Amino acid sequence: MFPTSTLFESLNLSTSLLTSRPSGSPIASLLLNNMTDNEEPIITVGTTSELAYNKYKRWQWWFLVALSITFLIVGQSAAVILGRFYYDQGGNSKWMATLVQTAAFPILFIPYFTIPSSPEASTSASPSFKILALVYFVLGFIIAGDNMMYSTGLLYLSASTYSLICASQLAFNAVFSYFINSQKFTVLIINSAVVLTFSASLLAVNEESDGPAGVSKGKYIVGFLCTLGASALYSLLLSLMQLSFEKVLKKETFSVVLEMQIYTSLVAACASTIGLFASGEWTSLHGEMLGFQKGGVAYIMTLVWTAIAWQVCSVGVVGLIFLVSSLYSNVISTVSLAITPIASVIVFHDKMNGVKIISMLLALWGFASYIYQNYLDDLKVRHAQAAASKSQNDSSC
Repeated sequence: MFPTSTLFESLNLSTSLLTSRPSGSPIASLLLNNMTDNEEPIITVGTTSELAYNKYKRWQWWFLVALSITFLIVGQSAAVILGRFYYDQGGNSKWMATLVQTAAFPILFIPYFTIPSSPEASTSASPSFKILALVYFVLGFIIAGDNMMYSTGLLYLSASTYSLICASQLAFNAVFSYFINSQKFTVLIINSAVVLTFSASLLAVNEESDGPAGVSKGKYIVGFLCTLGASALYSLLLSLMQLSFEKVLKKETFSVVLEMQIYTSLVAACASTIGLFASGEWTSLHGEMLGFQKGGVAYIMTLVWTAIAWQVCSVGVVGLIFLVSSLYSNVISTVSLAITPIASVIVFHDKMNGVKIISMLLALWGFASYIYQNYLDDLKVRHAQAAASKSQNDSSC
């Protein structure tokens, strides 16, 4: 899973000016600016959360922001590195690698029960249990399939190449959000999509591909296509999640978005467990542990810490949304995408040839275009809010 992916992980799903959401994980992309005509926004897009800032002392607020940034960057980078380490040391179960991406979802109950939620801005009736269950099951199974594709991609690609290809999800998001969420294309968004497409294309035609040892050119292509397909499916998933919030849940508070993350992860973990047993890979896990180059204890700890790392990343994403804004959370998410290839060079000695360097520069260019567009949208939101506030004050006078 790319942050939440990371994994994210991660994407502008706006349907109008006042409901713009920048890129990032499902949580980062789905927390809206909820307000009615007579109340001030609690969590805004691109500005500091008033609820969080007023609740804590200044030093406490800065400490929590720094802690959340650390959680997001370290969690996402560590999860990808540990996933590659699992394969390098003898791990071969794609379903196990898929399961650990959502297995530690109970960690999300910590922020769920400890961080106060904002008041619900919607008074509409809650959907029935059957409707909620259907939404969570469908999205959960999509997440499981998406994580499986990511696991296959990481099996056949180096960590640096994998991370660079994952950047293409921003381009896919622009397409899906245009058709599903009515997002408008801008020059900067189109530029970002084109540049990121070029970045991924360079890796596809790279004759000096540095896949893991023993990986043939054919498997490299399979890994490339699986990672690219997973990025596209992840973008589609985010748009479907946004549609679910708008048409089914009709409310998007901190706790409700966390519930979406928790329950879909539960379904995804169950689906991955079923896949692990149905595929028969569970029978090879004991031998896999015995044959792990660093030993059985290292095998178990690798899986455990990979699972924890993904959820630590999710906690960091949610924390930044609550403390600062969704825009800031997504900016930090993009920073981790640049850090992971560098970390993989240090840890695994991945080759950074000229094609990869150009691909990384193009990816950073695409990120910059995407973030700058969100910055412009944020300015428009602020001006609209200021105008609305001034109009309200004038009318009250």
